[in-house]
Amino acid sequence: MTETRADNVTWLTQEAYDRLKAELDHLSGPGRIEIAAKIEAAREEGDLRENGGYHAAKEEQGKIEGRILQLQSILENARVGEAPRTEGVVGPGMTVTVAFEGDDEEVTFLLASREESGAPIDVYSPKSPLGAAINGKKVGEKASYSLPNGRSMSVEIIDATPYGGA
Repeated sequence: MTETRADNVTWLTQEAYDRLKAELDHLSGPGRIEIAAKIEAAREEGDLRENGGYHAAKEEQGKIEGRILQLQSILENARVGEAPRTEGVVGPGMTVTVAFEGDDEEVTFLLASREESGAPIDVYSPKSPLGAAINGKKVGEKASYSLPNGRSMSVEIIDATPYGGA
């Protein structure tokens, strides 16, 4: 039995898991066959050094193989269902409202895997700088995280409730 670290787990709904699995099945089966046929057809056109169609097909093949590896990793580390949640504590599957230091506006978002696209509100990954900083914090607590420019930003947790869907 292998032990999975909690920070490596991607929580997915059954719908998201099924969608990603179907994409993986298509890319690793018919998708690979289609791109191989495109490469072969372009190869038959002659000189590969000046063959734009061949190079485009090879680039597309690289993107497909990269996406296959990404999907395999996501699905390998996925747990289907609802992440354990406690009202008032920030975690995956929670709708979170934060106030940024020095700003009067509040921002509300779903803390979940980016693969949960289709949510009617913005989705922030628990692995993002903001998501990692607030994960496990309680309502009323503050957290700081680093911005891409190296500066630090502080937020206060205003609300954390289980996501109820659309």
